[in-house]
Amino acid sequence: MQAETNTGADAPSVAAKGVWPDPRFTIGRLLWRDNFRDARLAAWTTELEGGGSVTGGGGRLSIDIPKGGTVWFRPEMDGPLLIEYEAVMVQRGGANDRVSDLNCFWMAQDPGRPDALLKTPRSGKFADYDALRTYYVGLGGNSNTTTRFRRYIGRSGDRPLRPEDDLRAPAYLLRPNVPQKIRLVACGGLIQYYRDEQRYFELSDPAPYTRGWFGLRTVTSHLEIRDFRVFRLKPNQRS
Repeated sequence: MQAETNTGADAPSVAAKGVWPDPRFTIGRLLWRDNFRDARLAAWTTELEGGGSVTGGGGRLSIDIPKGGTVWFRPEMDGPLLIEYEAVMVQRGGANDRVSDLNCFWMAQDPGRPDALLKTPRSGKFADYDALRTYYVGLGGNSNTTTRFRRYIGRSGDRPLRPEDDLRAPAYLLRPNVPQKIRLVACGGLIQYYRDEQRYFELSDPAPYTRGWFGLRTVTSHLEIRDFRVFRLKPNQRS
């Protein structure tokens, strides 16, 4: 894992896919990158409900688990920022190759311990995360029948969901063995989620979460993550 402090020259590779630029911000320097060449996964920590395999090396992070689990990136982040990574839902006949739940948390904090989210490990059960304040997307959740965006408010048992953030058409669900680029934006009150060239969700948050942790989340699935990067964003002034 690399932590960069002056790598703005890498930013055009993000823009090359055609999603950008959003006129409301400019992509700045690279803050973190993990190409997963190191099998030790020193920058990551896991919370697994039922064991399984979380391994690195060879340019990929592989998550192959029989129940729920979250893989957290250890550094705390502060915005404005863009998180991006490539993901593949694996279907090769393995025991956990279910093709469901390419999920993520970003800007996550525990209101009871705002500076210590990772110092209180959770069991990996989904309900354990209800008490966080975080943005969350479940892409292809519920056995690949729903894609949903939520803004968690730090209250157990409460997972707010706006009707417009509950997508069920096949175009918004998962396909096996297909690389897809995920991009997460937290730019002040502008919160966005992209898959490949399409923006799925946008929220104008009057009380945004501006710092916190990123976590990959899945349940009974096998997925591979490549080329994880985090960039600084520069909000553009409105004309």
